[in-house]
Amino acid sequence: MKLKTRINILTELTKIRITIFVTLTTVFGYISASGKIQAALVLPTIGLLLLACGAAVINHIQEADTDILMDRTKNRPIPSGKISKKSATVLSIFLVISGSVLLLIGGGKLALALGLLNLVWYNIIYTPLKKINPLAIIPGSLVGAIPPVVGWVSAGGSIFDPQILIISFFFFIWQIPHFWLLLLVFNEDYIKAGFPTLTKIFTKKQLARITFIWIIATVEAGILILLYGNISSTIISIGLFLVSFWLIVKAFELLFSSKGIMNFKFAFRQINTFVLAVVFLVSIDKLVF
Repeated sequence: MKLKTRINILTELTKIRITIFVTLTTVFGYISASGKIQAALVLPTIGLLLLACGAAVINHIQEADTDILMDRTKNRPIPSGKISKKSATVLSIFLVISGSVLLLIGGGKLALALGLLNLVWYNIIYTPLKKINPLAIIPGSLVGAIPPVVGWVSAGGSIFDPQILIISFFFFIWQIPHFWLLLLVFNEDYIKAGFPTLTKIFTKKQLARITFIWIIATVEAGILILLYGNISSTIISIGLFLVSFWLIVKAFELLFSSKGIMNFKFAFRQINTFVLAVVFLVSIDKLVF
């Protein structure tokens, strides 16, 4: 097998785009606690990345039988036969163990405990639950709330500090419309694979209204970051208000639009752009001001 093919299989198994973003939120948590980028950040960051990659590989193994039924996922490494479940299992064990060791050394016992809790919540609780109930995305969103806390405690911050609790809450709230919109975009695929879907519970108009409410809740959670003392610069505060206003305007477009699925795709990109903007603005505030 060519090296390029092996790399492609590895990046797909580890869901590298998602796991890199998870790692970014860990770095964000670290910067929020310490106000600087330093060498001590490296080990917990790599450790969390490897742990997240391990969880992603486990997820591929868990969902191989349903992945083959969906157009979006049927060409993934396991259902397409590019790699066996046995080889993927060995890879996941290596990633989880190596990530755990690095996280323990670089972040401490609490950081490791939180990292393992995230893995358990994702693979043992959320993944089976979403095959039973389409609203599993709500408890499943805890997966997005834990990584920044891992970064925060790795930098020596208290897990009970109001600042990190608000940051964690922000990522929790964002995950709900993030996955909600993703499920709506690929609704037909999920029906084909036998997953319970949101469209069997709500009408399209109801879904648009509920999505609108979750997007507004994400904006409000972002504003809470400002109110709880995470930002000290007036310029950054104005920037946060501007991106919040922008997302609110776009959310109203979703509410009154008749574009259907294409509009859900657009909203998915917009809410993720908003989160990246918040991470960038708060990080600049911590590092510069």
